Amino acid sequence: MLVKTYGAAVQGIDAIEVAIEVEVDKGIGVAIVGLPDTAVKESQERVRSALKQVGMEFPRRHVVVNMSPADVRKEGSAYDLPIAVGVAVAGGLITVPTLQGFLIMGELALDGSVLPVRGALPMAIMARAKGYKAMILPEANANEAAVVNNLSVYGVRHISQVFEILSGTSALNPVIIDTRAEFSKAEHTDALDFRDVKGQAQVKRALEVACAGGHNILLVGPPGAGKSMMAKRVPTILPPFTLAEALETTKIHSVAGKLHRGSMLMTRRPFRSPHHTISPVALVGGGTDPMPGEISLAHNGVLFLDEFPEFSRGVLEVMRQPLEDRHITISRARYTIDYPAGFMLVASMNPCPCGYYNHPTKQCTCTPGTVQKYLSRISGPLLDRIDLQIEIFPVPFQELSDDTPCETSEAIRRRVMAARDIQQRRFADHPHVHCNAMMTPAMLRRYAMPDPEAMQRLEAAIRKFDLSARAYDRILKVARTIADLDSAQTINKTHIAEAISYRNLDRSSWGKTF
Repeated sequence: MLVKTYGAAVQGIDAIEVAIEVEVDKGIGVAIVGLPDTAVKESQERVRSALKQVGMEFPRRHVVVNMSPADVRKEGSAYDLPIAVGVAVAGGLITVPTLQGFLIMGELALDGSVLPVRGALPMAIMARAKGYKAMILPEANANEAAVVNNLSVYGVRHISQVFEILSGTSALNPVIIDTRAEFSKAEHTDALDFRDVKGQAQVKRALEVACAGGHNILLVGPPGAGKSMMAKRVPTILPPFTLAEALETTKIHSVAGKLHRGSMLMTRRPFRSPHHTISPVALVGGGTDPMPGEISLAHNGVLFLDEFPEFSRGVLEVMRQPLEDRHITISRARYTIDYPAGFMLVASMNPCPCGYYNHPTKQCTCTPGTVQKYLSRISGPLLDRIDLQIEIFPVPFQELSDDTPCETSEAIRRRVMAARDIQQRRFADHPHVHCNAMMTPAMLRRYAMPDPEAMQRLEAAIRKFDLSARAYDRILKVARTIADLDSAQTINKTHIAEAISYRNLDRSSWGKTF
């Protein structure tokens, strides 16, 4: 007898339909075909044991499982459940009215328990697009998949519940979630807040500008100046997720298996902080079994690279294209996958190996040329892609001991959101541009041209510091953001001056010891 069940395979952050055909005929043995990996081939033993737990004997005949399309590699243990259903129906162990309209995915334990899988959200989105009426998957993934409306999602704990649903005898109800209502009431009180940061008014202002325009920022300062402390608080002043951003980000984390069990939608912007020993593949994604990298896991959020020069040159250089394009295409012999990578880069570094170059009270012990050599670990093209480069100095004791309340993250976020609202209206006719950092050169000429006096000041800075054409664009983008924070229509000399002040590492004298 031949039956067909339906599952899904994840490619990138999207899913494709997989038809699982099971035929039970004369003969002996089990054959699983259709480009399965080792985990899929091993499913026969898990299926055999799980069926035994519900009083079913695995057919002692020739069982062929074909997974279509046969030229797409099937990976992981999530196909256990649709294979088990196919074997049970094809072998005459159970009778069901129909398998049409059901998408089934789940890993089986030997006792018949259904274990969670990765990628439930993109699978559910695909199921709705393909016209499936219901989806059966592990209970731990039910909330995640149920955010997709117009699709009945059943979360099961045991294989017996699957057979009851298919035979129409189950009392289990679909999981129902009002996505918009749940998302709108998802409010959080962050443990981290800028009220804890004493002093550093200039750095806070630079971070506010960076968040208001979606700009990348590099913090340079001695140990203990507060670089990491402020970087970790950046998500608290970014605008809250929109529903579309939350769905897209959740898809990425679902595919990577980073969602907590029972979770629904991500409601906080991601903050990823990989160690400097990370490999290029772990950063950008890919691998034998392709997975999103850290730059994709930070999509719509913050990627924090502490001790920036300590990352290997190869790791840093692979970020150059994603910083410009906001996505990464992984091309290998067996696959080509596109991952989104629209992250805000926040990097921090010491000014020199000893950490005390330009320190107001401590002497730098580095030899002449060492500071420049240390900075040269970051290539010029990569440094050009970082819009704001701000130098940090230690906070004086008087400011540390001052009990005057500091400005809260919420107050800063309100100004950031007001600037983002201006940008949303400005770019309403440009669907793929959401903030000033994403403007193209043509858009710069339209939206970010300064007045004549400001242009003269910019020209003087370009000549004095010998800035590149990319640095020129970056200054204009940052100046446009500063003007938005002031609710100004035109970029004036004050906005340009502040934007130029955030190019600290472009000064020809920086890092040179005399």
